[in-house]
Amino acid sequence: MGTTAPSAPDYAAITRRQQTVWSGGDYSAVAARITLISERLADSADLRSGSRVLDVAGGSGNTALAAARCGADVVSLDYVPSLLERGRERARAEGLEVEYVEGDAQALPFTDASFDAVISAVGVMFAPDQATVAAEMLRVCRPGGTIAIANWTPDGFIGGLLRTVGAHVPPPAGVASPLLWGTEDHVRTLFGAGVEDVRTRRRHQVFRFDSPEAFTGFFREMYGPTRTAFGTLTDEGGRALAGEIGDLVRRFDRLGGDGPVAIPAEYLEVVATRTAH
Repeated sequence: MGTTAPSAPDYAAITRRQQTVWSGGDYSAVAARITLISERLADSADLRSGSRVLDVAGGSGNTALAAARCGADVVSLDYVPSLLERGRERARAEGLEVEYVEGDAQALPFTDASFDAVISAVGVMFAPDQATVAAEMLRVCRPGGTIAIANWTPDGFIGGLLRTVGAHVPPPAGVASPLLWGTEDHVRTLFGAGVEDVRTRRRHQVFRFDSPEAFTGFFREMYGPTRTAFGTLTDEGGRALAGEIGDLVRRFDRLGGDGPVAIPAEYLEVVATRTAH
């Protein structure tokens, strides 16, 4: 008796569910605490004034605004309208020019080779069809242009947080872990011969809160994946998850006391050059 080959994941349906997840809570509040990632990424990418830059899965605009501060002509794409609107508000407040576009990182609505640089900070890593995302980023970047990304690593704090949540609410079957984007070998495989001169660096973003419980409460309310997870659990399950997140915070906290916490969260920064073919 033959066996039936597993069917490919329904990426379109998964993407729609992800839109709902990231629309929950207020990711812009989380993003406000990690602006340094974007500022560092724009600097490492050595963005030039007057260059045309695409920020993919840009959320509320951290990376787009960092690029605009370099004098670049910036387009920021995301699939959550409320985050795009927050990005517009921020750009107006700072007197910066950024075009915000609603769209999917897996089907970028731009012509081939239309940008000098394509960047993303902890954004594209969450798109389910990883190979298509990488191909789309390469497609819209001109030969000789820059690809620059920053992604949470599997062994870092956010990697631990996502695994902790996933143990209670499993991710979609058949979809590669977003944390693979935080490994150099996987990123090199995704972009393949499309890039050269690949430079990587492991860096840290430090989360600072009054206590482990304060961190857990903030992420439970504001961060889409954890908010969704708590919303699907029973009261008992929610208490168990909260306890595990608190334990994770204590394990990574570098202060080691009973008061405020400082939690280094590792991410992988990658800057590469788009090849000529």
